[in-house]
Amino acid sequence: MSLDDHRKEVDRIDREILRLLSERLRTARAIGEAKAQAGAAIYAPHREEQVLAGLVSASKELPSSGVRAVFREIISMSIGAQMHAPVVYLGPEGSFTQQAAIRVFGSSVPVAPMRTLDDIFSAVQRGEASYGVVPVENSTEGVVSHSLDLLAESDLKVIAQVTLDVEHCLVGQGPLDKVRRVLSKDIALAQCRNWLARNLPQAELVDASSTAAAVEAVAKDPTSAAVAAASAAEIRGVPVLVRAIQDRRDNATRFFVVGPKANPPGAKDEVTSIVVTLRHEPGALQAALNTFSSRGLNLLRIESRPSRRQAWEYQFFIDFPGHWDSPTIQEAVGDLAKRCENVKWLGSYPQTTT
Repeated sequence: MSLDDHRKEVDRIDREILRLLSERLRTARAIGEAKAQAGAAIYAPHREEQVLAGLVSASKELPSSGVRAVFREIISMSIGAQMHAPVVYLGPEGSFTQQAAIRVFGSSVPVAPMRTLDDIFSAVQRGEASYGVVPVENSTEGVVSHSLDLLAESDLKVIAQVTLDVEHCLVGQGPLDKVRRVLSKDIALAQCRNWLARNLPQAELVDASSTAAAVEAVAKDPTSAAVAAASAAEIRGVPVLVRAIQDRRDNATRFFVVGPKANPPGAKDEVTSIVVTLRHEPGALQAALNTFSSRGLNLLRIESRPSRRQAWEYQFFIDFPGHWDSPTIQEAVGDLAKRCENVKWLGSYPQTTT
């Protein structure tokens, strides 16, 4: 065959792929209608991973990373066709939370920015958004406390998590020696504390609603700069003055996907998150922890927060392997409930989301 013949064959194959994609999309819409009638969730992270793993296993000549990348977007197109409301994230456009949303749902699912974390939870609770993506923990600075508080107070469930490597940049009109204020989300400023102290010791650090909002605020002010992602600066045409100013090279942030329905059991490796309020009695925390250790359940994380119900009352956020509905965990939770004022299930979800 000549080069032109090979190219014609590629064109023919591409059109066949398009025909099959259209057929797949029609089927996905029918699945979405069936899910709506059954009251089932649109996004099923464990099912998505099963599909991707099966495709990788079935592909003998193709690189697994390429198969995952291509079919991740095909699945994204199918999920987007089933959704009647967008996925919301902490905006504006270009924020790290938007990057996390795209990592989870792909580029074909409609997304929309929200001004605050409260707005995200409210939009999902009212049905104005299908899901919300919120930051919950940074590897350098710890938890995003307001996200945890909202999870404890909300009826929404955690259905997925994703960890994003975070590179912070100093962006602004510059030059560096003219910068008198640095704006960003408080936890982002904290991740760059040492660099800012060394390089901009006289600059005032100003909290903003998000890293992307900080870029918008400094776009026309040469005396101010923002700590944000390079993408947030590029979208708004604001120069990047210095890249990678975070204090740790391995800086990463964990995000939760929250939705109105909990995941059923099904993922290979699952994590359950709960929040408990202990009784005010000696050994209460130790007894609660023994509930897990006596059953061989390894705690992945434990974090305390004020309950916000009364002064000096604390609640504990606990992550451990397994699904809430498994017999071992239900037994542990039943025992835990006898020792606590309150035990609330926040969700069960895959340990990793691609």
